[in-house]
Amino acid sequence: MNAVSPLPWYVAGPLIGLIVPALLVVGGKVFGLSANLRHACAALPAGRARPAFLRYDWRSTGTWNLVFALGIAVGGFLGLRVFADPAAPLALSADTVAALADLGVTDLAGVVPAQLISWAGLATPAGALMVLGGGFLVGFGARWAGGCTSGHAISGLADLQVPSLVAVVGFFVGGLAVVHLLLPALLG
Repeated sequence: MNAVSPLPWYVAGPLIGLIVPALLVVGGKVFGLSANLRHACAALPAGRARPAFLRYDWRSTGTWNLVFALGIAVGGFLGLRVFADPAAPLALSADTVAALADLGVTDLAGVVPAQLISWAGLATPAGALMVLGGGFLVGFGARWAGGCTSGHAISGLADLQVPSLVAVVGFFVGGLAVVHLLLPALLG
């Protein structure tokens, strides 16, 4: 099968932007992913043993979210394994390669650097802190902010919600602080 070129930004961006009004018009749904973990946990057959936070009718609110999340996983797999062009691997800018090399990250042959995302990398204190600590902070932050980056940045900003603007600014400031301050400290 031949590789498929990605859509240019000026086509993909407006298409993503049109998802928000389409979801609102079709079923009054909001675009976002952080609620999927809650829906998945609520769907588990734990009965009364589950906390009150997870005792709700997830079928009426969460089924489409779970199907959407499954579609993202399937789409990612297809993009990586079926539609990828082996002759044209992931291309990083020279500045990014140099910045990562300055931090000691040189294994850039795969989709993610094996020095950072691997079992061996996870076994190091810095790797465990990045993956486990980062995962906890992302989950905690999404819950505390009332949604994830996709929900706030795409749906919330499109709906002109001030809390979403505050959350998106916080996401960007936090991301910049991690990349420029915490990551060099952990890897350096």
